[in-house]
Amino acid sequence: MNALEMAQGHPTLEKAVRRSRAMLHRKAMTGAVTSMVPIPGMDLFVDATLMSKLIPQINQAFGLTPEQISRMDPERQEKLQKAIATVGAVMVGRMVTRDLVLRAIKMVGVRLTTKQAVRYVPIAGQVAAASLGYAALRYLGEQHIRECVRVCLEAGHVPALPGPVTSRVAEVLPEKKRRFPLWLKRPAT
Repeated sequence: MNALEMAQGHPTLEKAVRRSRAMLHRKAMTGAVTSMVPIPGMDLFVDATLMSKLIPQINQAFGLTPEQISRMDPERQEKLQKAIATVGAVMVGRMVTRDLVLRAIKMVGVRLTTKQAVRYVPIAGQVAAASLGYAALRYLGEQHIRECVRVCLEAGHVPALPGPVTSRVAEVLPEKKRRFPLWLKRPAT
């Protein structure tokens, strides 16, 4: 069962899954492009870096970063910690290190070994390496998203929806001191 099916009936969880999948797709595409470069070890380094940035972003989308959990009341914290232990989620609610991500990537070792070998075959091998790189990152990310959904469902945790997107200009400058580029129309007041 995929994460979206698991979140069925929980609108905030469904939105968190969709947001997380969009982030995952962008990172996996970046990883796929770097997989085509025939420099030994570079793709593994890039994959680990991408995942070490992506996992906390996914945790944040579900309200499961260590900071978000620490701001909760003790009862909710305890429920979440029990759910994390029950699900067996390794990277949910914890600080994510590159070593932790490398261990997770090594779980997909067969794909990565194949990716290393085929990349040296001109064009077709590079395309295969990119496909395998995308699939490996996508698999790890989907696993993590499913774990986040399972933890949320197990603990009865509903992630907070992000606030409305605001303009940085509006936050920083008072109304009369705003300056807009010539190509941008000044907002009607």
